[in-house]
Amino acid sequence: MEVLAEDRVATLHRIVRAYVAEGLAKGNFDAIPYHEAVELRAPLCPGGSAVPLKGREQLREVWWKPLPDLVEACEVVDSFVNTEQTAAAVEFYCYLRAPKVKLRIMDRFQIDEQGRITAQENFFDPRDVTHPGWQQ
Repeated sequence: MEVLAEDRVATLHRIVRAYVAEGLAKGNFDAIPYHEAVELRAPLCPGGSAVPLKGREQLREVWWKPLPDLVEACEVVDSFVNTEQTAAAVEFYCYLRAPKVKLRIMDRFQIDEQGRITAQENFFDPRDVTHPGWQQ
């Protein structure tokens, strides 16, 4: 059975919104449908965005491990799907416990036909975390 384009678009929106609401906000790594060979680029990872983390278990150990203790809440603003229906992005606010900041984040995901995230890149200004109060 062929999946209708509208179904694929709805699925991509659901996956990226659930990443924020069910995964990040609730500290539930297993709720995120990462592919075993996923790659993640993020400004606060070792090496920054230029050096991707590779593999689901490396994401769990290096990137995810501190997040449940840091993230207080998340709020989805909007989500977007590319024309080819191979990628989606989610815009959201992430409220941290310490330092007490509100991050404005845009995450972009490559998602395969099985609905697994194969690549992710975080876009936000890390100065809010690395230099709290830098805007004052």
